[in-house]
Amino acid sequence: MCLRSMMLVLEQRLIAKSAFKNKLPVTTVEEVYQRCFYEYFEKLYAYAFTIVKDNAEAKDIVQAAYIKLWEKRTEVNLLVSARSYLYTAVYHLALNTVRNRKIREGHHLHLVPKIQLEKISSAEEKEIRLRIEQVISELPPRCREVFLKSRFEGKRYAEIASDLAISVKTVEVQMGKALKFLREKLADLLLVCIINLFT
Repeated sequence: MCLRSMMLVLEQRLIAKSAFKNKLPVTTVEEVYQRCFYEYFEKLYAYAFTIVKDNAEAKDIVQAAYIKLWEKRTEVNLLVSARSYLYTAVYHLALNTVRNRKIREGHHLHLVPKIQLEKISSAEEKEIRLRIEQVISELPPRCREVFLKSRFEGKRYAEIASDLAISVKTVEVQMGKALKFLREKLADLLLVCIINLFT
């Protein structure tokens, strides 16, 4: 019998022993895992959503956490540690998702215009900069303040939160609103930039 099989048998015995001690019906690891899925999925989804603010991403994160738990089922005592393992996994996966999204948005917002500005005249560049400044000025005051501190002063969210006496979560929300507003208002400009890259 391989080590993995021995560990699985041992864990099943521990589960059986715990079930007997607590007067629960004897059950298998698979049944305990299913119970964890039904008991925690919605709560974990809600927790992930508070971090990533996206339905599809939150569901993907929770599913990934359950896959990780299943892969570690011979190392994690599902009856004792499943909940804490799942919440920890969801937290780290959600942070990675947000970090990757910020990197993508940073490239989207900064790299394309930078490449484009190398191919246009100074008059056109000035016009583009004025347009961007105009759109930024249309942001709601708090939203604009957060955006400028992040993009122009290069401050981290925690620093901005400290400067403005607000929570990091509020900073994240305001930055999300600012980026969405800018994407909508400057969509035509970004499209022109992309088209000109290939001309």
